[in-house]
Amino acid sequence: MFFTYLRRELRRRRKAALVVASGLALGIALVIVVSSVSSGMEKAQGKVLQSLYGLGTDMTVTKAAQAGADGGERPRFQFDAQGNDSDEEQSSDRVMVQGFQTLSAATVSKVGAQSGVSDAVGGLSLQVLKVSGQFRQGEFQQDQNGGDQQGGGPGAAPSGGPQGRVEGGGADFDVNSYSVYGTDVTKPGLGPLTSSKITSGRTFKTSETAAEVVVADSSYAKQKKLELGDTVTIKGVKFEVIGIATPDSGDAAANLYIPLKQAQTLSDSKDKVTTIYVKASDSQAIGAVKSAIQKNVDGTTVTTSADLADTVSGSLSTASDLASNVGKWLSIAVLVAAFLVAGLLTSSAVSRRVREFGTLKALGWKSGRVTRQVVGEALVNGLVGGALGIALGLGGAYLVTAISPTLRADIGATGGGPGGPGGGGPGPMGDAARQAATKALDVALTAPVSLATIAMAVGLAVTGGLIAGAFGGWRASRLRPADALRRVE
Repeated sequence: MFFTYLRRELRRRRKAALVVASGLALGIALVIVVSSVSSGMEKAQGKVLQSLYGLGTDMTVTKAAQAGADGGERPRFQFDAQGNDSDEEQSSDRVMVQGFQTLSAATVSKVGAQSGVSDAVGGLSLQVLKVSGQFRQGEFQQDQNGGDQQGGGPGAAPSGGPQGRVEGGGADFDVNSYSVYGTDVTKPGLGPLTSSKITSGRTFKTSETAAEVVVADSSYAKQKKLELGDTVTIKGVKFEVIGIATPDSGDAAANLYIPLKQAQTLSDSKDKVTTIYVKASDSQAIGAVKSAIQKNVDGTTVTTSADLADTVSGSLSTASDLASNVGKWLSIAVLVAAFLVAGLLTSSAVSRRVREFGTLKALGWKSGRVTRQVVGEALVNGLVGGALGIALGLGGAYLVTAISPTLRADIGATGGGPGGPGGGGPGPMGDAARQAATKALDVALTAPVSLATIAMAVGLAVTGGLIAGAFGGWRASRLRPADALRRVE
C-alpha cells in the first residue's frame, strides 16, 4: 500500500517533484565539481612539489650558504703551453658545490636517528664549468717592400732581418656549464631522481656506489645528442651513459646524475652532502619531525612540503584559493538554499493536500503513517535529485578534465633541493641556484572524481530528502480530520 500510494502520488505531481529534484541536483552537482576541482588542485600542487623533491620525500635538510663564503673568487683555469706544431684541443673542468654549504655524512645518520624519521639519504649538488678549445699558431707574413722598412708594429722582425708581422694566431675556447647531482645509489627510493622516470636504459644498481656510470636528463641528452653507451667526461673521468630520465613534471633536478661517492671525489668533498632527503614514518607527524630535527641538528634549515606549498604562486595558487574558499562557500550556500527550497516546496505541497490527508485520517490513518508517506515521497525526490546531481557533476568534472586548462606555478625561494628553492653565493654557482629558485612550472588541471565524492553526493541527496520530508511531515502531522470536512466543496 505504501509504495503503491507513493508511486501514484509522485506520478500525479511529477512537475512539483521535478522542481524539488532539480534544485537538489544543482546543489549536489556544484559540490561534486568544486570537490573534484579542489582534488585536481591538490594533485597539481603535488606534482609541483614532487618535481622539486622527488617521490616519497616529506622534507629536506640543508645549510644555507654564507654570504661571500667564497670571497667572490672567480673560477680560474690553467692551460699548458703546447708545441709549435700542435693544434690539439685542450679542456679544463671546474667542479663546484652548488647552492648550499656542505654537511658531513654523519649529519645524515643523525637526522635518520631522529624520532619519527623513517629514512634519510644525502645528496650532493654540483655545478660544472667546462672550458675547452685550442690555441692556433700564427704565421709570419713578410712585407712586400723587402728589408728596407725600419721599425714595425707588434710581431715585426728585428732590424736587419726580414720585415713582416705574425697573422692568424689566437685561441678559440667554448664555455659550457651544466649541473651534476650525486645520488646515493644504495637508496633508490628517496631523493631527486625519483621525480623522473627512466624512459630508456636503466637506473643505478645498489652495488654501483663507485662506478663510473651516469643517468642523463632527457632534455640535456637531446641537446647534447647523448645516447645509451656514450661517454661523458667530467674532470677527466669518463662516465658511461646507462639511462635516460624524463621528469614527471617541470624541470629535472640536474642535467646528469652520478653515484654520490663519485660526486664527492670530483668536487673534493669527501663524506660531504648538500641536501638530506627525509621520509617521515607518519605523514601526520611531519611538523613534529621538523621540530625535532631543528632542535637536535644545529645550523640546519628544514623545509617541508607545506613550506614549499606556501611559496607556490601564480595561477595555480590563485585557482586553488578560489576553489578552496570561494568555491567551497558558494557550494555550501547553494546546497543550503536547495535544501530550504525543497523543504518549503514540500511543506507547500502538503498545505495543498489538506483535504486528502484529512480524509485519510478520517478513514483511520494515523498521523505517523501520513508523516511516513510524506517523508517517503520527499526521500524519493531527494534520491532522484541526487542521481541527476551526480550525472551533472560527473559531466562538469569530465568537461574540466577534457579542457585541461594549464595553470602556472611560480616557486619562491625557501631553501630546498637541487633545481628547487635555494640560495647561492656569488658567481656562476649562485646564479644557477637563483635561477632554479624562481623557476616556473606549467601544470595541466584535471578534476578527478573519487568514490568518496560520489558517496558524499548520495549522502547529500538523502539528507536533502529527509530535510524536505521533515518540513512536510511536521505540517502533515498537525492536520485534523475536521479540516477535510471544512474543505469539501
